[in-house]
Amino acid sequence: MSGRLDGKVAVITGGGSGIGRATTLTFLRESARVVIGDLNEAGLAETVALARAQGHADRLAPLRGDVSVERDVAGLVELAVDRFQGLDCIFNNAGVGGAFGPIGESTAEEWDFTFAVLVRGVFLGIKHASNRMKAQGRGGSIINTASIAGIGGGGGPHAYSAAKAAVVNLTKTLAWNLGPEIRVNAVAPGWMEGDWMKRMLKDKYEDLMGKRAKATPLKRVVTAEDVAETMMSLIQGNRFVTGEIIVIDGGFTSST
Repeated sequence: MSGRLDGKVAVITGGGSGIGRATTLTFLRESARVVIGDLNEAGLAETVALARAQGHADRLAPLRGDVSVERDVAGLVELAVDRFQGLDCIFNNAGVGGAFGPIGESTAEEWDFTFAVLVRGVFLGIKHASNRMKAQGRGGSIINTASIAGIGGGGGPHAYSAAKAAVVNLTKTLAWNLGPEIRVNAVAPGWMEGDWMKRMLKDKYEDLMGKRAKATPLKRVVTAEDVAETMMSLIQGNRFVTGEIIVIDGGFTSST
């Protein structure tokens, strides 16, 4: 451990897999204390097992919950305060692919579900984390997971893209509303390897990921660890950065 986050307390939603898990393990290696939430109990247990194997179990507290439910999000913040005596950062990361297919075939229920997780979940995380940060009087850092799909057209499914665009705007708006004490930023990953993409693309996964890698200056797609390392810089350093959407796509969108 290099201790770059020694003394910091973070809440991470979607900590049971992907970006959330990679960020959790990175934060723990850097001496942070972390509360993770996820609806998937098996995923939570696996993250806890990995943390235990690395010797960090005493600084990790898991809690099953749904980010679209206010009491569940409030519970994550309360757990951080009760277990670790404060809150310095929340990473509003939990996500779903949401409604797929042609918009003419999408249902209102699928649309609402997509926005409930991707937008309401971020709103609730910001609300409860910022209230706690203000009450303790030491500021803090709020980071949301956006996407390149929310920055330009054609980047993903229609409901997902619209929801991520909302996260982009919410991030910029609340950077003004919560400054100067609290910084609000977002990470916007590009095409990314992982189980979620495999489930979504199925037999097209390998071919499409290969094509996306070739279309990127760095000749590979994004990994969860790439995002986790960027998270480190937004918390430990870059303290004059707020209201920014940090694109992590290896240059994929640089030609647009």
